Amino acid sequence: MKRFFLLLFTFNIFFSFSQQTVTPFLEDIVKQFPNVRDIAMSPNGNEVMFSAQSVMGNLSAIITITKENDKWSNPKIASFSGQFFDLEPFYSYDGLKLYFVSTRPIDNSTNDPKDFDIWFVERKDLKSGWSDAKNMGSPINTEYGEFYPSIAKNGNFYFTRDNPELKQKDDIYISKNINGKLSEPKVLSDAINSEGYEYNAFIAPDESYLIYGCYNRKDGLGSGDLYISYNLNEGWTKAKNLGDKINSTKMDYCPFVDAKTNTLYFTSKLDNTKTDFEKPLTVSELLNEFSKYNNGLSRLYKADLGELIKK
Repeated sequence: MKRFFLLLFTFNIFFSFSQQTVTPFLEDIVKQFPNVRDIAMSPNGNEVMFSAQSVMGNLSAIITITKENDKWSNPKIASFSGQFFDLEPFYSYDGLKLYFVSTRPIDNSTNDPKDFDIWFVERKDLKSGWSDAKNMGSPINTEYGEFYPSIAKNGNFYFTRDNPELKQKDDIYISKNINGKLSEPKVLSDAINSEGYEYNAFIAPDESYLIYGCYNRKDGLGSGDLYISYNLNEGWTKAKNLGDKINSTKMDYCPFVDAKTNTLYFTSKLDNTKTDFEKPLTVSELLNEFSKYNNGLSRLYKADLGELIKK
């Protein structure tokens, strides 16, 4: 009987995958920047942050926009960003703390960049400004690179670490919140991690599922793909590719889910540039093709997950 329900559960997963339709998100705002990635949405849905990057990805700042009367504001650089290489924001469950990744120095004695660490800012209420940035320190940050924070409702802290001691590439870790203190991080099981690259993990608020990026896996569709693993009584299920209704043959990464609406937001370098023409293009036609949203640059997209994450 248990095996029957597992088979039924798996069928429902793939049925849901086949129903997805990917559409641009914040198209007019995103197109103002060369590359945009790693979206975070506040719990009340009225605030969004994302990383805007240069063409080569060597300059990165966190952008913030707010919604008023169902309309998004003009983009601004977040108060704590704009000087150093910053990316990958994530709101706490109450929206009063924001975690992000940066190479900024630990103190003001130098401007020399550090390795990638996870930092945070705080605010007193949703209308207040953000504090100065603070480094999370041990046990999260090490001499290695730490990336992409994602926090469950109970405070358990998920992130990516590049740990050469494991003789693997990037892996997903968890640091458990025990009486308000984060435990020593542990690498997640082989159901999720491998000898290759695992990164950009979004944890469901109730920890029922994990959506994350994997690079160049055997069942991948091209470059990086999004995968999902479910947290059952027996542990994490073997990760499944989200399929070609979400993943493209290009890089798909940086997932975020609005649990209230079951909407998946993610970054993709989806490229539908047309290259075959019946006659020579005019300059105007050429520029229109160059400026298409899905022209291979790093852009934001969304998809309705439907029943996929309902168990």
